[in-house]
Amino acid sequence: MTDTSGTPRSSRKPIHLAAHFPGVNNTTVWTAAPQALGSQIDFASFTHLAQTAERGLFDFFFLAEGLRLREHQGRVHDLDVLGRPEAITVLSALAAVTERLGLAATVNATFNEPYELARRLASLDHLSGGRAAWNVVTSSDAFTGENFRRGGFLDRADRYTRAAEFVATARELWDSWPPGAERARAGAFAHHGRHFDIEGHFSVERGPQGHPVVIQAGDSSEGREFAAATADVVFTRHGTLEAGRRFYADVKGRLAAHGRRPADLKIMPGVTFVLGDTAAEAQEKAAEIRHQQISPQTALLTLEQIWGVDLSRYDPDGPLPDIEPDYDAQLSQGRVRHADPRAVVASWRALAEEKGLSIRQTVIEATGRQSFIGTPAAVAEEMDTFVQTDAADGFILVPHLTPGGLDDFVEQVVPLLQERGSFRTRYTGSTLRAHLGLAQPS
Repeated sequence: MTDTSGTPRSSRKPIHLAAHFPGVNNTTVWTAAPQALGSQIDFASFTHLAQTAERGLFDFFFLAEGLRLREHQGRVHDLDVLGRPEAITVLSALAAVTERLGLAATVNATFNEPYELARRLASLDHLSGGRAAWNVVTSSDAFTGENFRRGGFLDRADRYTRAAEFVATARELWDSWPPGAERARAGAFAHHGRHFDIEGHFSVERGPQGHPVVIQAGDSSEGREFAAATADVVFTRHGTLEAGRRFYADVKGRLAAHGRRPADLKIMPGVTFVLGDTAAEAQEKAAEIRHQQISPQTALLTLEQIWGVDLSRYDPDGPLPDIEPDYDAQLSQGRVRHADPRAVVASWRALAEEKGLSIRQTVIEATGRQSFIGTPAAVAEEMDTFVQTDAADGFILVPHLTPGGLDDFVEQVVPLLQERGSFRTRYTGSTLRAHLGLAQPS
């Protein structure tokens, strides 16, 4: 049930939803299906997915970013050949064809500067009427840095210290136009810190939201602390209910030390979904999708990234290699290692032995992102359970098709969430902060 304002009833936590535009990687299924006839560089694809998300009353539309095409064994990875357009440029264009949907750009805090990025985000906030968001990411690899003047200058240990100062500096710039300030003093700023020493006048007045919403993704202890101190939204990879609850409790528990309340930070794991008329049909469709995502070539490539050796002579439908990995090798460039490769090898070997899995089957089972699989009613119930039991505040949906991957969810699942009283029936605010229930910075 909802009240007359269109917001969920107060006895239930509201579910927040966002849409991630599928990037150039193996999780996007490029088929001839009617829902997948778009290109990831065709503006019509961005428009379709964004307008679908807005029709579904989602909080925001999320674009990832890559600053260099990934390479494997010295060759550009096939799935990266086409690349992707620059995020803020795309979102600025989408601001003209959407009205309420938040617009979130991933921008690297290592290879940008506060003044220029703060200006671009403030401009997007004005153009969109207060709907801009910044997903803060960092990079410590020299491979990506080769595309920039300073190269890979930043030690890994410094990436979060620079990012924290970057965000703080950007907020100083956004706050440099206080309401009612004299024209001669408006925009005046001076920041003297370890990473940035800048002084001057900011050229864009404060946006409709005050500050664009800040999003962050990071599971390390330093990443969680950075989120608790700085972020408005956390994009996580914790998909299971229990893992989600542990992450949720840990990050929310860090907020008080930074003078913040639990409501000041929204935790939104990235998830996929597969719908079917019956549970069996949904499971069958999910299995088919995973086999399309993990081709024999992709299975071997994924294994090589962990083993650190050329495995081209192995049969992807055969058993895992019995050779010892080279943990110090780096066959792939431009990819982030999210876990200790020794632990991954041990767990994958145990999984393959326990279930009698081939290389391809092991990769399919071990790398699957949390998916909500089932009938629309079952998916709505499970999502609601995550939110009502404090495993998440909502979800960033990553469809496997471009650009029609959200169509079925919006048509079939959103109405059921609304019936449960957990999701809005209309937008009641005009800014992204209003959608997320975040206070406007003073």
